[in-house]
Amino acid sequence: MLRLLGIRLLAMAPLLLVVSFLIYSLIVLVPGGPEVALAGSNPTPEKIEMVRERLGLNEPFIVQYWTWLTGAIGGDLGTSFVTGQSVWSAIVDGFPVTLSLVVLTLLIAAVLGLALGLAAALRPGSWIDRIATVIASLFMSLPYFWVGMMLVLIFAIDLRVLPAIGYVSFTESPGDWLAHLIIPAFALAIVPVAVVARQTRASVTGVLTEDYVRTAEAKGLRPVRLLVKHVLKNAAVPVVTAFGVEANRLIGATVVMEQLFALPGVGKLTYFSVFSRDFPMVQGILLITAILIMLVNLTVDVSYGYFNPKIKAS
Repeated sequence: MLRLLGIRLLAMAPLLLVVSFLIYSLIVLVPGGPEVALAGSNPTPEKIEMVRERLGLNEPFIVQYWTWLTGAIGGDLGTSFVTGQSVWSAIVDGFPVTLSLVVLTLLIAAVLGLALGLAAALRPGSWIDRIATVIASLFMSLPYFWVGMMLVLIFAIDLRVLPAIGYVSFTESPGDWLAHLIIPAFALAIVPVAVVARQTRASVTGVLTEDYVRTAEAKGLRPVRLLVKHVLKNAAVPVVTAFGVEANRLIGATVVMEQLFALPGVGKLTYFSVFSRDFPMVQGILLITAILIMLVNLTVDVSYGYFNPKIKAS
């Protein structure tokens, strides 16, 4: 397991270097560069040149990239063009909100998705299987932001049992924290629930037809032990893969959901930074996002060694 983890970490280093170069190169793709955006309306060439010197953009591109990269390695992602705040501190301030939303969404997706998938797989062709398939297909076709608005209409406006917008930290009030996140988390979870349910059904159904499962049943192994020890573990690799893909997708989906529900997370910060052309903030957020996605993929890869000993042995 440690050998597998070491190999994956070594493979991340050159990939992260390439990603960081592409992220910083975005500054070149902006028409006119950030100096034009920061020089105001109808800027003079002298003012543009003044801004370029202040930002260090008159240096060769590779020098600019190296300065930014060495600063990022040391924890300095630059300073916001708009607010003057440190990029790192702004991301740290919003990260707990985004992390809370993503973790709660994944928890809902895991519980409901596994429950639907197992119910369908253990009774193939039954009415339970058909209902689970219809629910999964319905969830796959619904836009999560529309579901969020419908849930607000029902639970926040009509029933008035949940807040529509805002955020309360977990340390202040766990109950209010959950109340503010439950609607956006359920809205974000509809697609992951469907994906996990469908993948669980397909994987478990395939494992149940294996000879070793029928042999264990013939020997009188208890159904619960058979399901947990033999069926679920051998069916877990495709499910974990799908779960990891959905976790990566959620990191990007939080941008819309945090803006919709006024959650002060990294997603809302990204939305504001893009439209205000705050290049250092966008670059910092993209870099942190890339690292998080790599860590999720690393976790999924390492979990394969637990679920499939052949991978660990190789």
